[in-house]
Amino acid sequence: MAKVQENDLLMDDLAVAEFLEDDGTDIDILTEQMAGGANETETTEDWVENINELPGQLAVDIYETDTKLMVKARIAGVSRQDLEVTISDQILTVSGIFNSNEEVDVLRYHTQECYWGEFSRTITLPVQVQEGLVDAVLKDGVLTISFEKIEQKKAKVVNVIKG
Repeated sequence: MAKVQENDLLMDDLAVAEFLEDDGTDIDILTEQMAGGANETETTEDWVENINELPGQLAVDIYETDTKLMVKARIAGVSRQDLEVTISDQILTVSGIFNSNEEVDVLRYHTQECYWGEFSRTITLPVQVQEGLVDAVLKDGVLTISFEKIEQKKAKVVNVIKG
């Protein structure tokens, strides 16, 4: 298969053609846009600058024990001062700032996989918890939040009689 490289983006042109076939988009228009042609409304540089305005997502693990609901997140590099955890109406929000602590004028990135900047994650808790009984511990780059679950009463079975 032939390969096309435009603006540091390497694509398999047959896969692109297959994808575009469904919506009728012309591959020449796409190639022109990738090359910075007249049809492009926003440049790649604008998009890269604007991406820093969006808060990053925080990956979490949520699980239950017999008595607790646990939420864990890897947040290595975030200090307690840059971390905020709130709970209201069974909605947990964890937000903060990943700080690289590096002030260097970067000439060019060869690989950029780490997210630096603000992050926020809002989670509707899957079970009822006692919001007043919560612990949040930051240890070795892992934030562990534990909630006391509210014991749910079992549904009462109602016998239906023939009337």
